[in-house]
Amino acid sequence: MSIRQKVIAVCGPTAVGKTHYAIKIANQFHGEIVSCDSMQLYKYMDIGSAKPTPEEQKQAVHHLIDCIDPREPFSAARYAELAKPCITDIAQRGLLPIVAGGTGLYLDGLVYDLDFSRPPENRARRKELEDYAREHGKEALHQKLETLDADAAAHIHPNNLKRVIRAIEIAENGGKWRDFSRDPKRNPHYDFFLIGLERDRQELYGRINLRVDLLMDAGLLDEVKSLLNMGLQEEHISMKGIGYKEIIGYLKGEYPLDEAVDLIKKNTRHFAKRQMTWFRRYKDMHWFNISSYETEDDCLDAIYRETDAFLGKKSAGQN
Repeated sequence: MSIRQKVIAVCGPTAVGKTHYAIKIANQFHGEIVSCDSMQLYKYMDIGSAKPTPEEQKQAVHHLIDCIDPREPFSAARYAELAKPCITDIAQRGLLPIVAGGTGLYLDGLVYDLDFSRPPENRARRKELEDYAREHGKEALHQKLETLDADAAAHIHPNNLKRVIRAIEIAENGGKWRDFSRDPKRNPHYDFFLIGLERDRQELYGRINLRVDLLMDAGLLDEVKSLLNMGLQEEHISMKGIGYKEIIGYLKGEYPLDEAVDLIKKNTRHFAKRQMTWFRRYKDMHWFNISSYETEDDCLDAIYRETDAFLGKKSAGQN
């Protein structure tokens, strides 16, 4: 059987310290970092995305930063297409690939063997299905799915109209719907060691609030103005990121600047909570609560020990 490539992943909520710790791990184990952050991919969006600073990028090589125009559509499928060659290139040069970031969906696309293929988009057909559901009811549309793919119908609730329509589209194009939430299969090409970073809630929230203040001091308002002057609009996916959408609201006169800043802090705290919920789904995540260690070096030593053990073990599938 083929040998699976060992990959380290550094995960956790925003402002927990992923960039700092990923750089330390990269230097300790001779690795390079592949960003797994949905905002840091974009060009021109340096402040609001909290990209690694030029100094941090000098300390360790970073990939998939500043590579996508924010006016372009982007997806988890596209991320996987870009990240996998990066991982291969790093490994072929004898270095350790380290995936670091807080976008759980992007990480899923590497850890799991997900099928991102989509049938050709047919908006007319989708509208027909939506109209059918409005006229005849969701149950009737669900019955139509049952005739096409009984397994999909058994696992998708009739009220979940979006997924019912998606499954019908797949079936009508000769595909087979797959429910990855039930039993996701690991990517056979990678052997991931998942490092989850966390901090006590009040400490993390304090770091989030401080980070937002620092982003404002660094010029987030001017950055958003510059992006809008480039032709970006609030409808662009890139501009829906936390920090950008709230500033746009301020510029539109919806609320004063201090309220926009408070909204960024609140929305970031809520986002961090959702990130933790996502990453806790990984049963084999190795969690390190930075707050529980007396010093940063103590935490790093614990991470290094477990990483050493992972790198030293025989990879599954290796003869």
